[in-house]
Amino acid sequence: MSAGTVILWRHGQTDYNAEGRLQGQIDIPLNDVGRAQAAVAAEQLALLEPAAIVSSDLSRAVETGRALGELTGLDVTTDERLRERSFGIWEGRTHTEMRAEWPDAFAQWRRGAHPEGIDAESREELGERLVAAVGEIAGRYERSDTVVLVAHGAAIATGITALLGQNPEGWRGIAGLGNCHWSTLQPYGGQPAWRLTGHNVGVPVRDFTSAGRIV
Repeated sequence: MSAGTVILWRHGQTDYNAEGRLQGQIDIPLNDVGRAQAAVAAEQLALLEPAAIVSSDLSRAVETGRALGELTGLDVTTDERLRERSFGIWEGRTHTEMRAEWPDAFAQWRRGAHPEGIDAESREELGERLVAAVGEIAGRYERSDTVVLVAHGAAIATGITALLGQNPEGWRGIAGLGNCHWSTLQPYGGQPAWRLTGHNVGVPVRDFTSAGRIV
């Protein structure tokens, strides 16, 4: 397999994150905390001398990526396959609202099953598009290169699951990432084709401690 090392970087905080609202594919910008997180995290990622920065086309991810681009001189290109999971009619809702209006679907979701009746993208569908995006983008680079992909909490956790050869619908072995944290995947000659060599890595300041909450 010819591909570079991949850094999957979650975007900085938004107001929806702070309010505990499910963002999905609603285009919510970073808030002031998120911009500060992106600036601090970018200083660390710049040390890796990335060859490219590719972002989800949602603005919170693009703005996060640009913090790194400003330090490295790299342009941020976008790929809609790196978008967050679509959560259908749940997008913009809090867990309390979801539980009250859709108790059965919410219980299914909390058990790890696909919630019925809300038109959400399945984890399998999400995993498939992340596998395709990561493989194609990383395949443009040499093994010595590092590529930063800026994405979202559920997309990254589910994508990693699929990239490690697990079924996203039935395996929950990957925890979520805090805002502006990242994970590292390196190409592997066997099966699965990737190895997870770092997960939920980030600058240890108070605003980065929401690991495990995927909103």
